[in-house]
Amino acid sequence: MDTKARNCLLQHREALEKDIKTSYIMDHMISDGVLTILEEEKVKNEPTHQRAAMLIKMILKKDNSSYKSFYYALLHEGYKDLAALLQDGIPDVCSSSGKDSVAIASYVRTVLCEGGVPQRPVVFVTRKKLVSAIQQKLFKLNGEPGWVTIYGMAGCGKSVLAAEAVRDNSLLEGCFPGGVHWVSIGKQDKSGLLMKLQNLCTRLDQDESFSRRLPLNIEEAKDRLRILMLRKHPRALLILDDVWDPWVLKAFDNQCQILLTTRDKSVTDSVMGPKYVVPVESGLGKEKGLEILSLFVNMKKADLPEQAHSIIKECKGSPLVVSLIGALLRDFPNRWEYYLRQLQNKQFKRIRKSSSYDYEALDEAMSISVEMLREDIKDYYTDLSIFQKDVKVPTKVLCILWDMETEEVEDILQEFVNKSLLFCDRNGKSFRYYLHDLQVDFLTEKNHSQLQDLHKKVITQFQRYYQLHTLSPDQEDCMYWYNFLAYHMASAKMYKELCALMFSLDWIKAKTELVGPAHLIHEFVEYRHILDEKDCAVCENFQEFLSLNGHLLGRQPFPNIVQLGLCEPETSEVYQQAKRQAKQEMDNGMLYLEWINKKTIKNLSRLVVRPHTDAVYHACFSEDGQRIASCGADKTLQVFKAETGEKLLEIKAHEDEVLCCAFSTDDRFIATCSVDKKVKIWNSVTGELVHTYEEHSEQVTCCHFTNSSHHLLLATGSSDFFLKLWDLNQKRCRNTMFGHTSSVNHCRFSPDDNLLASCSADGTLKLWDVTSANERKSINVKHFFLNSEDPQEDMEVIVKCCSWSADGARIMVAAKNKIFLFDIHTNDLLAEIHIGHQSTIQYCDFSPYNHLAVVALSHYSVELWNIDSCSKVADCRGHLSWVHGVMFSPDGSSFLTSSDDQTIRLWETKKVCKNSAVVLKQEVDVVFQENEVMVLAVDHVRRLQLINGKTGQIDYLTEAQISCCCLSPRLQYAAFGDEDGAIEVWNWQSEEYVFLQAHREAVKDFRLLKNSRLLSWSFDGTVKVWNIITGRIEKDFVCHQDTVLSCDISPDATKFSSTSADKTAKIWSFQRLSPLLELRGHEGCVRCCTFSADGALLATGDDNGDVRIWNALNGELLHLCAPVTEEGATTHGGWVTSLCFSPDSRMLVSAGGYLKWWNVVTGESLQTFYTNGTNLKKIHVSPDFTTYVTVDNLGILYILQMLE
Repeated sequence: MDTKARNCLLQHREALEKDIKTSYIMDHMISDGVLTILEEEKVKNEPTHQRAAMLIKMILKKDNSSYKSFYYALLHEGYKDLAALLQDGIPDVCSSSGKDSVAIASYVRTVLCEGGVPQRPVVFVTRKKLVSAIQQKLFKLNGEPGWVTIYGMAGCGKSVLAAEAVRDNSLLEGCFPGGVHWVSIGKQDKSGLLMKLQNLCTRLDQDESFSRRLPLNIEEAKDRLRILMLRKHPRALLILDDVWDPWVLKAFDNQCQILLTTRDKSVTDSVMGPKYVVPVESGLGKEKGLEILSLFVNMKKADLPEQAHSIIKECKGSPLVVSLIGALLRDFPNRWEYYLRQLQNKQFKRIRKSSSYDYEALDEAMSISVEMLREDIKDYYTDLSIFQKDVKVPTKVLCILWDMETEEVEDILQEFVNKSLLFCDRNGKSFRYYLHDLQVDFLTEKNHSQLQDLHKKVITQFQRYYQLHTLSPDQEDCMYWYNFLAYHMASAKMYKELCALMFSLDWIKAKTELVGPAHLIHEFVEYRHILDEKDCAVCENFQEFLSLNGHLLGRQPFPNIVQLGLCEPETSEVYQQAKRQAKQEMDNGMLYLEWINKKTIKNLSRLVVRPHTDAVYHACFSEDGQRIASCGADKTLQVFKAETGEKLLEIKAHEDEVLCCAFSTDDRFIATCSVDKKVKIWNSVTGELVHTYEEHSEQVTCCHFTNSSHHLLLATGSSDFFLKLWDLNQKRCRNTMFGHTSSVNHCRFSPDDNLLASCSADGTLKLWDVTSANERKSINVKHFFLNSEDPQEDMEVIVKCCSWSADGARIMVAAKNKIFLFDIHTNDLLAEIHIGHQSTIQYCDFSPYNHLAVVALSHYSVELWNIDSCSKVADCRGHLSWVHGVMFSPDGSSFLTSSDDQTIRLWETKKVCKNSAVVLKQEVDVVFQENEVMVLAVDHVRRLQLINGKTGQIDYLTEAQISCCCLSPRLQYAAFGDEDGAIEVWNWQSEEYVFLQAHREAVKDFRLLKNSRLLSWSFDGTVKVWNIITGRIEKDFVCHQDTVLSCDISPDATKFSSTSADKTAKIWSFQRLSPLLELRGHEGCVRCCTFSADGALLATGDDNGDVRIWNALNGELLHLCAPVTEEGATTHGGWVTSLCFSPDSRMLVSAGGYLKWWNVVTGESLQTFYTNGTNLKKIHVSPDFTTYVTVDNLGILYILQMLE
C-alpha cells in the first residue's frame, strides 16, 4: 500500500473503528476480490465492538486495491463523512485495460444500490443463459419505451435473475445511463400502489426540485413519475418486481423502459409499446442445483454424496428450497441422508389451504430449517409471521419488538439471512429485512393460532417506546409505524386502541402530513366495520371531516388541522377535540378562529348504497330512472332500485374488472365491458347473458347505446385504439372506426344518434358519422394546454370524457383540470373552465334539461357548474376516495356518483343547488357596532339586504343592480356604485337619495368619509372626492394610467393610498394633486392596500400572492410576506385582494384564495382559514381585530371570531 494511503488510514483509524459496521463493508470487499471468506470469518469471530479494528488491521497489510475497495464500500453503505476522510489518500490503481476495475465494479454497485436493487443472495450461482436472454431483450428496447417480462412459477428465482441482468457495466452505461430503479410491487390495492408510487417519486426527486408535496392520487403520481423519468432520469430503467395484476401497470404505462417479474405473462396485455418475454418455467436445472449445494458445503460438485442428486430432485427446481437445504448442510455437513428423508416424508401439512401457493417442497424445507434453528432464536423467527408481504422492515422496528440494541438484532437477523430464511436490503447505513412471499405464507399458516398475540406484542412494545407525538419523520422506523400501526391493532383485535388511534386529530395530522390522506382514508374504509361497531357516530364525524378536508391534507404548507376541526359542527367529536387542543395551544400564543355563523354541515346525498366489495368504476340510470346499474373492480354487475337501493340483480359478469355499463334505451338490456377484452349484453330483468363479443384486442374501456330504440346500436371503445359499433341482431361487429393513436377512454352518441363522439389518451376528441363509420371531425384538445411561454410538446393530455348538450349543438369535454365547451358545427371553443390546480377531472355529465354540468374530481369531491356562466354552483363532498363516475338521471332531477370507496351516492339536484346557492354576491360592506355585526349585501336575485351577523336576522331593503356598496360608521348613510359609473347615496333617516354621476367607467369601489364626503375610484384610473350633500366633485385625482384597484384613507384622514393594475402603489395628500410617494417592486397588479392604525405603515398585496409592508413616510420596503408556493398555484391560493392591520400594527390579515394572518415583524404566517369557496374579494375587520367578515365565490358568508 502507498505510504500516503497507509498514513491516511492510520490518521483516521480511531474515527473509522468507532463508527462502521463491518458486515456489509466486507461483502463489498469480498465482491471486489480483495478480502477472502476466511478473513471475513476471522473478523466475525471478534466481539462486535472490536470487529472494525480487526478489519482495518487487515487492510493495512494489503495493497492499494484494498484501500480503494474499502473507500468505495464506505460510500455505498452511507458513510460519506468517513469516506471523505480517506479521499486524499486514494492511490492510483489501473488495470492493464487502462480502466480501474474496482471503480467499474463500484460504479455498478452504486447505481444498483441507489436504485434499491437487491444484493446477491448469500450463496449465488449465475444462470448465464437466462441472464443473457434478459440482457438481450433489454438491449432491444434501444432507449425506447417498452416492456421486458420475466415470468415463471413462484420461487423460481425471477427476482434474482432480474437483479443479476442489470449487474452489468456495459448495459448500464450503454442503455440505462439514467439509472435503474427497483420497486417491489406484490399483491396491492390502490392505496398500497399509491404508497409505492409516492416512495418512488421521492427517491427520484430527492432534492425536491420538482415538488415538495407527495402526489395525492394515482393519476397525479403517474403524471409526476412521467415528468421525473423524462426530465430528471432520461433513459432510466424501472424494475417492477412481482406484479400480480394488470391494472397496476397502468400507473407505469407512461413512456418508460420497464423490466418486470410476474407469474402471469398476460399482465402486460393491457399496456402499450413493444413487449418482450423471457420465460423461467423450469426453475433450476439439476447441475445448477448441485452447484448451489457445493458452494454451501464448500465441496467440489463431483465430490457431493449421492443423496445430493435426490435432494435436488425433491426441491423441484426451486432456488429458494435448495438454498434452505444448503444452509442447513453447511452447519451440519453429515446430515445428507437425514434432510433427504425429511423432505420425502412431507411431515408438514397445511392446516387450511389459505395460501396463494401450494408448494410442498418449500413447506418441508422451511419446516426443517426452522426446526434446526438454535432454541434461543427460534421464537424471534416466529415473530416475523406478522409482517406483510412485500414490506421491508427497518432494523429499528425489530429493536423495539425485541427490546434489544441494534447490533444484537442485526446479529440474530444475519443468522436468518445466512440460512436463507430471510433477506436483507441495504440502503446506506439503514438495513431493511423482508421475507419471500412463500415464506410469509408458510409462517402465517404454521403460526396462525399465535398471530393475534404476536400482533398484540408489537403494539405493546410500540406503546412502551413511543407516544404518537414523539414519532419523528427522520427516524428510520417512522414510516413503518405510520403505515402499519392500524393494521397491527386490527390484527391484534385491539379495537379500543384502534378507535383511539383513528379517532385522533394528532394521528390524522401526523400521518397525512407525511404521506397525504389516501392511505388513512383507505384504512377508514378497510376497518369501517370495527370502527362503526365501536362508535358509529364518532366514526361518521371523522369520515365526514376527511371527506370535506381530504383535498387540503396534502398541501404544502400543511394546513393547521385544529383550525380545520374548528369548522366542524359543534356536536362533532372532531370539533370537540379541536376546541380542547386550541385552548391548550393558545397559551403558547397560537391564533385560532371560530366560524360563528356556520350552519350544520349537511350530508346532501339522498341515498348511499354499497353494492360492491371493491371500487365502483361506473354507474348509470335506466331510461325510466327507476333502476341503477353499477360495475367495478370486483368483476360484478349490480342492479338496484334508484328509490330505495334494494338489490335486484347481482351478476358475476367478467373474468376481470368491469370498467363500464350502460342500459339500452328501451331498458331491456345492459351492456358491460371489461379488462378481459370482452363486451357482454345482459337481460336487465333476468340477468341472463344474451351476447358475448370478443373482437377487441385490449381492455374495453367504455360502452354506450344509441338514444333511439328503433335501430339499437352499441358503441364500444378500447385500449386497442379502436371504436366498434355492434348491432344486437348480428354476431359480429358492424363497423370498426380507427383514427385514434392511443387508448379510447369514452364514447357518447349524439341526441339524434347521427354522430358518435370519442375521447382518447392521444389528446383528441373525434366525431364519427354513425351511418358510414367515417371520421367527421377531430378537435385537438391538447392544443389548448400548450402556450407560447412554455410549449411542452411532450405534455401528456388525456381526454377523459365528453357529454352532449340536450340539443346536440354543443359538446363538453374534460381533460386534466379543465372543461371545454365546443360548438360542433364550427369547432369553436365556446367556454373553458379551469377547475383548480390540485385536482384532475375524472368524469363529467351534462344535465338533460338545463345548463348544469356535474364534474367528478380526483380529490374526492363532486362539483356542479353552470356552463353558461362558467360559475361553480355547488360542492358535494361525502366520498372517501376517488370519484370515478357521475351521471344525471334522465329527467335531471338527481345525479349519481360512484367511487373507489365502494359506494354509490344519489343526490337531488335541486336540494344540492338550493343548499349551495349563491346566496350573496361578494360586494358587501360591514359595520361593527358594540356587539353587533351588520352586513350590507346583495343576493343573487338582486335583493339588497341588511344582515345581523350574530343573529342571522335579515332585513330586505330594495332591489338593486350594483357593483359595490358601502355603509357609514353609524349607519346614517348607505351608498351604492353601479356599472355605469354612477353612485347613489341613501340617507336612512330622511330616506333621501343623492345621485353622483361619478366616473366615465364602472365604479370599482368607494369609502364614505367624515364631514359628508365620499372617496370613489374607478376603472377609468381616477380617484374623486365628493360632497354627498351637494353632489359635487371637490377633488379629482388622475392617479394611474390603468385601473385603480383599491384605495385606503390614512387614520388622520390627511392622506390616501391608491393601487393599480400598472403594478404600482402611490400615497397622496388630499391637499395635492401629485403623489407624495410612488412604491415600485410588485411584479403583478397591486390589488389592495391598507394603512396601519398609526399611519406609519402601508401594506400592499398583488396578483402573485406577495404582501409587502412599506414605511408610509419614506417609501422604504420593510417586509415581504409570501407563503410557501405550491406547484402550479399562486402563493396566496389566488390574488391578494384585501388587507387589514391590527390596532398595534403587529399583525396583518390578508384575503385571497383563503384568509391568512401574518406577524408583521417577522413576515411569518400565523394562521390560515380555508373557506369552502375561493376568490375572496374583501376582508372586513372589527376595530379590536377579533371579528372578521368575508364572502366566498359560492356566496357563503363567514363571520369569524378570534378564539379567546
